[in-house]
Amino acid sequence: MSGTHAPKGRRGEPVASVTTAAEGRSSDLASRQRRYLVTMGVRLACLPLAVLVDGWLRWFFIIGAVVLPYIAVVIANATRRPSAGTISPVTPPVRPQLPPASRADDRIER
Repeated sequence: MSGTHAPKGRRGEPVASVTTAAEGRSSDLASRQRRYLVTMGVRLACLPLAVLVDGWLRWFFIIGAVVLPYIAVVIANATRRPSAGTISPVTPPVRPQLPPASRADDRIER
């Protein structure tokens, strides 16, 4: 379907497009869940690496395994602020009108 044509309503008239609407809450929730899962996946990788490596790298992975759950929760709870949209008026289409009646047509004769 091409994006160059405006959508048509039931009567063939163009439908007003809402372009300033915010993204849905379900997509915001899905993106926050995805960020949480990625952060917790990194934490899960830190746990065995903290056991397998030695030296300062071990401490890096231990700190990561301890701190990442807090960071994951903070990131997951950070919702997007609603953006300030602009409202533009929608003018109704001009409806066809009958022409004015002539003076002779105004009279009803009996």
